[in-house]
Amino acid sequence: MPAIRSSADLRNGYNEISTLCHEYAEPVFITKNGKGDLAVMSIETYERLVGRAELYGKLQEGLNDVRHGRVRPFDEAMAELRRRREP
Repeated sequence: MPAIRSSADLRNGYNEISTLCHEYAEPVFITKNGKGDLAVMSIETYERLVGRAELYGKLQEGLNDVRHGRVRPFDEAMAELRRRREP
């Protein structure tokens, strides 16, 4: 269940909210005048989410390549990578 705190809690109890973010590795939702306003999370959680989004993007690129026939045999691709590594 997501943690929800008010903007006053953020202002007056920053350390508690920071601890929540780090302990549970999930965003804490901040409300303003009773409505959702912000999502606050630790840097580690943010980096993990961004990394996951980048990975999903790369996987989608690969699926698009397959769909459009932009593929080649594994052995051929590996041979090219080996050639690139050679001085």
